[in-house]
Amino acid sequence: MSTKVPQNLEDQEIDITVISKKVNGFADSIKRSFFNGIQSFIVNWKIILTLVIVGFSIGLFIDKTRRIYDHRIIVIPNFGSTDYLYSKINLIDSKISKGDTLFLKNSIGIKKPKKLVDVEIEPIPDVYNFITNRPENFELIKLMADNGDIKKIIKENITSKNYRYHNISVRTKDSIGEKETVELILDFLNKSDYYKKIQEAKLINVKDKMVQNDSTISQINDVIKEFSKNKNSQKSDKLVYYNENNQLNDVIRTKGDLVKEQGGYRIELIGYDKIIKDISTTINIEKKGIIYGHLKFLLPLVFIFLYVFVQFFKSFYRKQKLIVENNQPII
Repeated sequence: MSTKVPQNLEDQEIDITVISKKVNGFADSIKRSFFNGIQSFIVNWKIILTLVIVGFSIGLFIDKTRRIYDHRIIVIPNFGSTDYLYSKINLIDSKISKGDTLFLKNSIGIKKPKKLVDVEIEPIPDVYNFITNRPENFELIKLMADNGDIKKIIKENITSKNYRYHNISVRTKDSIGEKETVELILDFLNKSDYYKKIQEAKLINVKDKMVQNDSTISQINDVIKEFSKNKNSQKSDKLVYYNENNQLNDVIRTKGDLVKEQGGYRIELIGYDKIIKDISTTINIEKKGIIYGHLKFLLPLVFIFLYVFVQFFKSFYRKQKLIVENNQPII
C-alpha cells in the first residue's frame, strides 16, 4: 500500500504538468496568431483600407438603387369568393416569378411590370367574428381543438380562409403610385362574370328583404299605436290586459330584431359594391432587415473576411508544401 501511493501522486503531478504545458502552449499559439493577425493588418493596411472603401462604395450604391417596398391591401372577399381571390393572387405571383410581362401588361394593365417582386396573401386571424352568431363555426373550432393545437387550427387553411379580412402584400423594387399598381390589381381581382351575377342577385335579395322589414316595422308601429289608444279601456279586465301585454312584448322584441337586422344589411351594402372589397391600402413601406439598407457596412466586413481567409489559406498551403518537400509528415 505505502509503495503505490507515492507513485500515484507522482503520476498525477506528471499529468498536471503535461496538461499545464499544453494549455500554456495553446494560449501562446492563440497569442501568436492574434499578434500575427494584427501585424498582417498593419503591414497590409493599404489593402485593408482599399477593401473597406470599395466595399462601402459598392454597398452604398446597391442600397440606393436596390430598395424593396411593401404595399399592403386589406380586403374582404364577398359572395363566397375567398378561394377565387387566393387563386387569382397565386396566378399573379406565378406570372411575376416567370417574368411574364405580357400578361402583367395586357391582362392587369401594369405599365412597369419589372418593378414587381412578388405578391402574397394571408388571412387576418379573427376567431371572435368567425364564431359570433355562427354556432356551426363554434362547434367546428371546438371539435378540431379537441384533436389538436388550437393555435395551429386557427392558422390552418380550412379555418383561416373563412376569416372576413385578408391581407394582400405587394413587393416592388421601387416606390409606386397607388393608381399604377394597387388599383390595377384590385380591378383585375374584381373581373369575374360569375361573381358579378351573384353580386347582382345578392343586392336584389338584400334590398327586397330590407323593404319587407320596413313594411313589417311599419305594421308593428301601427299595432303599438293602436294598443296605446285602447290601453285605458283594457285595464278593467286584468286577465285580458295581461295576455295582450305579453303579446305586445313579443311584438316589440320582434321590432328590435328587425331594426338590428336592417342595420346589419345597411353595413353589408357598403361592402357589396365590389366582389373583392378593399378596406384600407398602405403603400411604399420601405423594407428593413439585415441586408436591406445596410450593405454599405456589411460588404467591407465580407471583403476583409475573404481577404483574411485567402491569406490564411496561402499560409497554410505554403507550410504544408514545405513539409512535403522536406519529406516530413503532414501535420
